[in-house]
Amino acid sequence: MPDIKNTAHQLAEILSRYRADYIEAHLEERQASYITYRGRELESIGKTTAIGGNVRALVRGGWGFTSFNSFSDLPARVELAIKQAQLASGQESKLAQTEPVIDTARTTANNNPVTMPLAEKKQLLDEYNDIIWKIPKIQTSIIAYGDSFKKTIFLSSLGSFIKQDRADISLRLAAIATEDTEVQQAGLSLGSRGDFGAIKNLHQPVAEMARHAVALLSAPKVKGGEYTVVLDPVLAGVFTHEAFGHLSESDFVYENEQLREIMVLGREFGGAELNIVDDATIPGLRGSYRYDDEGVPATKTYLIRAGKLVGRLHSRETAAKMGEKPTGNARAINYRYPPIVRMTNTYIEPCSASFADLIADIKEGIYAKNWYGGTTSMEMFTFSAGEACMIRYGKLAEPVRPVMLAGNVFNTLMNIDAIAGDLAMNQGGGCGKGEQIPLPVSNGSPHIRIRHCLIGGR
Repeated sequence: MPDIKNTAHQLAEILSRYRADYIEAHLEERQASYITYRGRELESIGKTTAIGGNVRALVRGGWGFTSFNSFSDLPARVELAIKQAQLASGQESKLAQTEPVIDTARTTANNNPVTMPLAEKKQLLDEYNDIIWKIPKIQTSIIAYGDSFKKTIFLSSLGSFIKQDRADISLRLAAIATEDTEVQQAGLSLGSRGDFGAIKNLHQPVAEMARHAVALLSAPKVKGGEYTVVLDPVLAGVFTHEAFGHLSESDFVYENEQLREIMVLGREFGGAELNIVDDATIPGLRGSYRYDDEGVPATKTYLIRAGKLVGRLHSRETAAKMGEKPTGNARAINYRYPPIVRMTNTYIEPCSASFADLIADIKEGIYAKNWYGGTTSMEMFTFSAGEACMIRYGKLAEPVRPVMLAGNVFNTLMNIDAIAGDLAMNQGGGCGKGEQIPLPVSNGSPHIRIRHCLIGGR
């Protein structure tokens, strides 16, 4: 396999020969392994390796992009990107100014999960699958495990030369139970920055997941209507990411006139206690890194502060177009794609209330936990909780079928009237945007209380 470090030095010298408003290149070496089960059967298992790169050029406002998995004839790759950019040119190039960076960012402490034997990983997942299938009324199950270790080098015509590495692990389990015509499911999703220990010793949670799927078969349905709802950190984090976080990605805002009229900085979107943050600088989270895929340092960006919209997420291009500062949120899933504006670790900051405080004065409400699906369209959202129970006279009461929450995100933010102090970050899953999925991210929240939340039901 070619040495990407030597190739990067060759490519840096090649970039200096060509003229464009801006040129950048990425080189990547990736190892990965995967194990999937469908029902009782092992569906797939294996390892992969990949090596490749890309060149992106900007000429008079037009971008050119080419990716490749062979390091032969690198000058031709640069020339192709510049030629594409020239064909798309026609206006002034706009990129926010950043300082060139020369750095090596070792973010994983040489923790490479891919080197762990597949047999050892499979043995653990076999145990989890056996636990699921010991529970009566389970109809089928799904287990999807993946890990990776990636080395990247970023270089640019500004003089940047950044070496980074990252490890990643994700695990998703689901149990589906049936009885007569009833079908119910429960899931568990986890991840880490290469620490396999994060997905070990889950035997009890896996059993509880399977039993919960079966219990839902006989749980009553909630009558649809408006309720005061308390969301757990997982569901509140997903709501924050999906319903609001994507609206804060500035390429989406810049390209949508209707959204630009809504997402005006300084506008009030919630109470004084509401703070929403995107922060790529938190150690150990799946959305964290030292530099984004444009070589911009990672930042902590407040999106909502004290209830008011104060920021959004930027690439260098969107920051220049909107007259704001770059935030280090330009990310690509791999070398085959150009970077676009993406979230990192997005969460609601904690306050001082306890969970008991949140439910104390609720006469009849719903406690919704976990999640297994949802859709968003502009400011409208629909999410399905993974589990739920009633709240009656300030106490948790009977379990009910998972509920569906729907509404307008801006109205819902205004209706958050209590935020607990128990922030937790969800490391499972991945974010999708365009064709680039799943990008490692994290999201989280404390428990939050929402008044006048619309719940679908019988």
